[in-house]
Amino acid sequence: MSPRVPVELAPEEIAAVRSWVIHEDEHVLAFNKPSGLSSQGGRIQAHTLDDLLWAFMRSNGKRPELVHRLDRDTSGVIIAARTKPAAGFLGKAMQARRFKKTYQALIASAPEPRAGTIEAPLLRQEVGRESYMRVVAPDTPGAQAALSRYRTLASSEDGALVELDPATGRMHQLRVHMASIGRPLVGDVRYGGALTFAGRGASRLMLHASKLVFPHPSGGYVTVEAPLPEDFVALKAAAGL
Repeated sequence: MSPRVPVELAPEEIAAVRSWVIHEDEHVLAFNKPSGLSSQGGRIQAHTLDDLLWAFMRSNGKRPELVHRLDRDTSGVIIAARTKPAAGFLGKAMQARRFKKTYQALIASAPEPRAGTIEAPLLRQEVGRESYMRVVAPDTPGAQAALSRYRTLASSEDGALVELDPATGRMHQLRVHMASIGRPLVGDVRYGGALTFAGRGASRLMLHASKLVFPHPSGGYVTVEAPLPEDFVALKAAAGL
């Protein structure tokens, strides 16, 4: 649940969250979330995107509510509902898998084949205070069905740029699925990704939610696209992709 009491935000935090807005209408706000920012409830004692939504508080004391999450280290499109009816509509649409999410990621070398589907059940495990997912047999107790699609957009001797489409929305799904075919995402320490790419350091997970297509509360579908972050663009260019 969101805190009932508004969170006090510094002027620079308000300016930052407003600068991330990439779509805005009376029902929906969409942001290009930076890597390193928790969507909600992060363990790091810093404001989450959920907290920063108080920057959009209305005169009646209500504020937008996040509809879904992105991993802290994943950048890109994330949306919030501006009203309670919009939140209800979008929540149901997401449960009915009417959201189409597209990601881009960097990997050390192109997958073989260059495009395909990964259907592998996942099981959540707690290790200390951290949560992990791992691929398991379908009959494993607690296993969650998971399906991802991938295709190679560009490749070179230094690496590859892939487009990823999670048909299901399990935690860390794309990261674990790509690691399961021997292509962990660059910068993904948790699942075996390299910390260098094209001779440069990769200081974070190179996974970006580039596009989201979703049904709009007022009818039809809306497509929101988030440009790649500068560090992602720089690594991509270094590999000639």
